[in-house]
Amino acid sequence: MSDQLPTGSKLDQCLGPEWISQRAGPGGAKVMYIQGKSAINLANEIFGYDGWSSEVRDSMVEFVDESESGRFTVAVVTTVRITLKDKNYHEDVGYGIAENCKSKAAAFGRARKEASTDAMKRALRLFGNALGNCLYDTNYTKNVGNMSRPAQIPLPQPLFHILSQQRYKNSL
Repeated sequence: MSDQLPTGSKLDQCLGPEWISQRAGPGGAKVMYIQGKSAINLANEIFGYDGWSSEVRDSMVEFVDESESGRFTVAVVTTVRITLKDKNYHEDVGYGIAENCKSKAAAFGRARKEASTDAMKRALRLFGNALGNCLYDTNYTKNVGNMSRPAQIPLPQPLFHILSQQRYKNSL
């Protein structure tokens, strides 16, 4: 996305295929989605790293099941608010389920993380196509699914390196 475009113009653009992941959905259909890390990277690029924030507004356990073998399944629903620097905000709800976990703590942790990430992505998409709203347009998903992905997303330049730690390790 060009740094020269105003925020509204950036948000109107649909995602390129390099930002989109796919997974199997109900009935074997392919479901397109944006990964949490990609949504955060795009929000940072569009709004600025200090131009937005996220807040968990509510989190509720839907159910906790323990199998006969002592494995746990936990489902959580979470509401996240995304607030921009100008105080505009959107909220949405996300769902997370962790199945067949060895411990109750692990199941809760995975389900909460999944629900929070899902809610964040759903709230971000309300700001526009560039943050995932285009994935709800069936015409767009049919067409972008036929596009080839670039070989690799270019790394942001310059890369961040912690030289002081490197020097410290070398001096020991």
